[in-house]
Amino acid sequence: MNLPRTKRVEIGLTYIYGIGHTRAAGIVKEAGVDPSVRVKDLSEDDVRKISRVIEEQAASRAISARRRP
Repeated sequence: MNLPRTKRVEIGLTYIYGIGHTRAAGIVKEAGVDPSVRVKDLSEDDVRKISRVIEEQAASRAISARRRP
């Protein structure tokens, strides 16, 4: 997904369906990325860290959803 390049990463993530401000802040914090960095200034390593956290959270939510009766 393409995020708005001029936005701060914490705000840019909210353009992804299902990610609000609180979740975006948690993703950035868990990934260890500075939330004030602009999307266009993210390193490839930062992008990988953020993607990994999002994938882990999605997998975790899917497992939790299957456990519900």
